[in-house]
Amino acid sequence: MDKITAKKRAKELVAKMTVEERMTQLLYNSPAIERLGIKEYNWWNEAAHGVARAGTATVFPHAIAMAATFNPETVNKIGDVISTEGRAKYNKSIEFGDYDIFKGLTYWTPNINIFRDPRWGRGQETYGEDPFLTATLSSALINGIQGEGEFLKASACSKHFAGHSGPEGLRHGFDAIISMKDLHETYLPAFEHTVKNGVSGVMGAYNRTNGEACCAHSYLLSKVLRKDWSFDGYVVSDCWAIADICGEHHIVETKAEAAALALKNTCDLNCGETYEALVDAYEQDLVTEEEITECCERLYTIRHLLGEFEEVRPYSDIPFTVVDCKEHRAFNLKAAEECVVMLKNEDGFLPLDKNITKRIAVVGPNALSVTALEGNYFGHASEYVTVADGIRRVFSEADIAVTKGANYCIEKLLYHDGHGYLLSDGLAAASTADITVLALGLDCHVEGEDMAYEDDFIMKGDRRYVNLPKTQIKLAEAVCDVCENVIVVIMCGSAVDLGEKVNKHAKAILHAWYPGAQGGLAVANILSGKASPSGRLPVTVYSTKHDIPEFEDYSMKGRTYRFIEGEPLFPFGFGLSYADFSYSSMKVLENSDDTLKVSVDITNNSDITAGERAQLYAEFTDSRTVTPHFQLCGISAVILEAGETKTVTFDVDKYWIKAVLEDGARVNPDGKVTLYAGGHQPDSLSNTLSGYECTAVEL
Repeated sequence: MDKITAKKRAKELVAKMTVEERMTQLLYNSPAIERLGIKEYNWWNEAAHGVARAGTATVFPHAIAMAATFNPETVNKIGDVISTEGRAKYNKSIEFGDYDIFKGLTYWTPNINIFRDPRWGRGQETYGEDPFLTATLSSALINGIQGEGEFLKASACSKHFAGHSGPEGLRHGFDAIISMKDLHETYLPAFEHTVKNGVSGVMGAYNRTNGEACCAHSYLLSKVLRKDWSFDGYVVSDCWAIADICGEHHIVETKAEAAALALKNTCDLNCGETYEALVDAYEQDLVTEEEITECCERLYTIRHLLGEFEEVRPYSDIPFTVVDCKEHRAFNLKAAEECVVMLKNEDGFLPLDKNITKRIAVVGPNALSVTALEGNYFGHASEYVTVADGIRRVFSEADIAVTKGANYCIEKLLYHDGHGYLLSDGLAAASTADITVLALGLDCHVEGEDMAYEDDFIMKGDRRYVNLPKTQIKLAEAVCDVCENVIVVIMCGSAVDLGEKVNKHAKAILHAWYPGAQGGLAVANILSGKASPSGRLPVTVYSTKHDIPEFEDYSMKGRTYRFIEGEPLFPFGFGLSYADFSYSSMKVLENSDDTLKVSVDITNNSDITAGERAQLYAEFTDSRTVTPHFQLCGISAVILEAGETKTVTFDVDKYWIKAVLEDGARVNPDGKVTLYAGGHQPDSLSNTLSGYECTAVEL
């Protein structure tokens, strides 16, 4: 069904409703209207990295791990599997008359907020710190979820619009002050691109931005989203965010006024209960019937595009047997392998011989952790492979010892939920091993969304520092004292500084993020060389000594690889491989007003087949404003056999090679523009760590 037909049918159906009935349909748990043959529908569903919160589903690597793949094709296929499994589960839910929460086809994903600060607990849900990478990968996921058929396979929703990336504990009343330059240069581009790419929904944020509540924002919603970008999909509030307009932001006094303010600024759907007060708002002439009707029509356009009212529903032939099936698990393993970033490999210590007969100790709180595979916003896989499980499978000839050695944060000697002080056990395993794999990191009980827990490391789900908790640093440093050959595997949602001692002593360091249900096997395959690491950092890894701006400061000055002051520990875009690649013969093939076509030859100089993540960066200056150090503007995932050379072509939208002025306008830079191609960004540290410089051409 095309959108014009869906709008027409929605308009006809909504016209048959009373105004009171229309108001009820603006709540996320929309009740049935039996006289019109309309079933109840719960709009709230989640699918950040697999169908979430509704039983069994494939649990893919979390969004930040997807970002590390630098591979739109993989992310697109993840989206396709999500909607395939979602349709399969939906088909059975309808068959059994289950219309409850988390059963519908409207997924409130992806989270495309910019991961501007490594301390943010919800950064794990995003695609990293770069607007281009976020726009590209989230669009790929959206296309996979929504499909290319006559009907929407499922509905995706870009969130949280706009300007939220912590602090979590303050979000319900926080005012993010963002300059027009930063807003249009960093915080809005991914939203603009997903809207123009056809996303069907947008979710507002909890906070205020520049004084206005995001779910009732005259500039962001009414002007930028609806007018400037011509968005005709639906807007939903974050859950209970409209209640915050009066209860936390104190912009208005009553729920009726809050509901009216949001509705007038085109927020169609309330995740929460505040729109129950629309009856009062309507009676007080705070909203009109026309405004209510327009919102209702947009919502029913989506429901028609999903095929809800068809005699034979689309995709009804997708069987439940596809859910977390063998084929999906195999693809999930491949995706998890792609997300692993190798940060260090001293003297080629990795890969290890899979037939090794030595003793391997797997030590750390994430050695046997399933929650560290999942991240947050997850479903439940039918099979999980932890790091220890994966190592046992792959290194079957070795003598494997496994122990925690530390809890995530708690170091109490008489900890009720288990022995909180496990250091000696971890050291015993490491001291008797030839190789120790330190499985460190966090899980969703430590970092995440607006959590109650606080200590000297965590504040309401956000981290206070870029290092790990003291318990794990103590374990890691002590293991380095008793074992010569240490490999560190980090599993968490953000950048981590292991500290000078561990960074120096470890033979190899892998960052696996929250890698999904098959994540432990993916790590083991990387360790053994069955898979070559190809992941790249979607965030900058800062040293604990780095002077990161205040968390509540939304200015981009000093933040991310684009505006960093000083040198990081590991740069955005960096990641090592077991293969040796070189770049040559870079050419500008086309150069029009709006687009560029650039080619470069990539050669695999090693004796193994491996994947490479080619990256294109622009460096440009403008006399009128500050420009980024570099701006990513092209990515390409390529597999090269031993000795093979391939020509990779980047199609570049010049949107990404514009200077953004103080008023937010994008203009052609008046200075020199240089393009760089390589497996990393063209900064000096990346050159040093990788051992080669990017190739370049001037425009």
